[in-house]
Amino acid sequence: MKDKIIKYFKEILLFFIVMTIFANILSLYRSNNLNKEALNIFSVSLLHDSSYTLPKNEPILIHFWASWCPTCKAEAPNIQTISENYNVLTIALKSGSDTEIDEYLKSRDLNFKVVNDIDGAITEKFGVSIFPTTIIYDKNGEVFFSDVGYTSTFGLWLRMFLASY
Repeated sequence: MKDKIIKYFKEILLFFIVMTIFANILSLYRSNNLNKEALNIFSVSLLHDSSYTLPKNEPILIHFWASWCPTCKAEAPNIQTISENYNVLTIALKSGSDTEIDEYLKSRDLNFKVVNDIDGAITEKFGVSIFPTTIIYDKNGEVFFSDVGYTSTFGLWLRMFLASY
């Protein structure tokens, strides 16, 4: 009986390792279409027309999401955690009015900065077509890391920490 449990545990562990490798390869492939140019936006309008000036000489995480995206819902707490210690700007694509997005955020205890990309113009400018997508820019405004799909809090934290140097 013990041997069977060990055998099944090894098979499950191998499955998760293979799936993790596959997910990372898929993310790398999907991120090839993203705009790799230096960050060239300096100020944006957040929900309800409040403005936000992007920081200079500091890394920033730009996260593209949608309220209708199940993976985005799962990743939102990770983005929230990172936003408490680092510069984070999120872009919500076709997720309703400012009020609807506010309600979505409040119902999930989220308070990160959000641009409502109603028509998809900002999302298109960055070359994003799959959600969620995260792009981290270093302190010089250059792309440091990009990821398509779910990313853990630890993974985001580590990348933001490295982008700071």
